Amino acid sequence: QVQLVESGGGLVQAGGSLRLSCAVSGRTFTSYVMGWFRQAPGKEREFVASIPWSTGFTYYADSVKGRFTISRDNAKNTVYLQMNSLKPEDTAVYYCAGRLGSTLQYEYWGQGTQVSVSS
Repeated sequence: QVQLVESGGGLVQAGGSLRLSCAVSGRTFTSYVMGWFRQAPGKEREFVASIPWSTGFTYYADSVKGRFTISRDNAKNTVYLQMNSLKPEDTAVYYCAGRLGSTLQYEYWGQGTQVSVSS
């Protein structure tokens, strides 16, 4: 059974930092792309960042480029999202997700972790 478990969310002041973690278990994700998404209250879920499990190529939404960094630790089967210079508009539930590299549809999702940024 595939499990993606996020952690690291919390409340932080604007300008602060948080690091989210996504622990992955239940299968080999070598051919997968891992992504972070977020959903703010009353808004649709939006893409934040992605990284293939087997390469270092990363991709970011324009709204987080230069502030957020996605990375992975293959030995720990964990994907990270380092979030710096946080803004109140970054407040959302953050989700970790995985998809096959040959597809566009994310098939595995975590339960989400709340990030709240106060002004």
